Amino acid sequence: MKRKFLSLLAFFSLLFYQASAHPNARSNLKVPVVELKGSTYERGLQHGRKLKQPIAEVYQKWKESMRKETNRHPDSVIADFLNTSNYKAAIQQWTPELWQEVEGMAAGSGQKLEDVFAFQLIDEYWGYLDRLKHNSVDKDHCSAVGVAAANGQPTYIAQNVDIDTFMHGYQVLLHIAQTPSTPEQYVLSCAGFIGFVGMNNRGVGVVINALTDLNNSVNGLPVTFVTRGLLSKKSGKEALEFLQTVPHATGQNYILGTEQEVYNLEASANQVVPFFPVEDRRLVYHTNHSLVNHDVKPWMQQYHQRVLSGTGPKTNSQTRFAALEQRLNPANQPLSPALVKATLRSKDHEKFPVCVTYNKDAAGFTFSSVLFTFGKKPSVQVTYGSPDQSEYQEHYFTAKK
Repeated sequence: MKRKFLSLLAFFSLLFYQASAHPNARSNLKVPVVELKGSTYERGLQHGRKLKQPIAEVYQKWKESMRKETNRHPDSVIADFLNTSNYKAAIQQWTPELWQEVEGMAAGSGQKLEDVFAFQLIDEYWGYLDRLKHNSVDKDHCSAVGVAAANGQPTYIAQNVDIDTFMHGYQVLLHIAQTPSTPEQYVLSCAGFIGFVGMNNRGVGVVINALTDLNNSVNGLPVTFVTRGLLSKKSGKEALEFLQTVPHATGQNYILGTEQEVYNLEASANQVVPFFPVEDRRLVYHTNHSLVNHDVKPWMQQYHQRVLSGTGPKTNSQTRFAALEQRLNPANQPLSPALVKATLRSKDHEKFPVCVTYNKDAAGFTFSSVLFTFGKKPSVQVTYGSPDQSEYQEHYFTAKK
């Protein structure tokens, strides 16, 4: 077992070296698959042990980023962030097994539990900075799509996962084995993180977009725990009920894919509102501004009204939304996975493209692009970095439903 851990670390180190030294040659790189089995604590323990070195590296870079962002000592920022919120109570109420996974990861990696916990709260940390500054953090990057099953074609959902540049080189695909209580899952993640987006073998998948204009709650369930909570459900019906019931900590758009349907829901601290951009509801897409949920932060009201009225210059999010709307118009060409991939690779606007190629001097980039396909032979496709630089790698489920 120890040899397997060391082999994975060596492979991970090689990937990071290649990605750093040759950022334009990433088409040859693949997202490492990390196999996790057993109880939730055991899975966290395995994650921490297998990726101990990468976790230490990315946490150090995370803290360096935090220091630059706040001009304060990172440990002080983390302590204040956690002390002024009550996320742990919501996690223990709604997804207690995931708290055990976080504890296992801390034990396996040798990192402080407080650091491991805070690292899971990416969207909530942006909300913390927002509360301090009353000026929403510019995290307008992710673009997501969903297409419901029709005419013999299965449901599929897709997204460009755009995130902070310091995470470059730490992409992982968590492959969670099925247990009597938990479906088999593929979860796109970063070393030391429980997951961004994913799909299970029971016909449930989810992709997401931050909605930083919507109200937050320091007592709600954090985004990544909502996402992983959805992936623990054994049917689309259970997942939809969970998404509409839990108290949300952070403004977020969720595209939930099921065997036959796609659901697009804008969630805030006080409400969850469905949004369908196309009348027949087969096609959904979203970026990073709320359109039907008006539970907006007081200091974002003017921005929200300007976006809804279409006045003033278009924002990053509005520009990308328009690109999705134009490229995915069924009147122009039939919807297909190939069209969705082409859309996620697109750079129609020089300043605000859908696809953001890695640049070490930029604040963020497309960490990975994903395509989750349902139906008779469900699969998960991921890229290592932006899809203009990397081909989609396909993975299949192994357990029976």
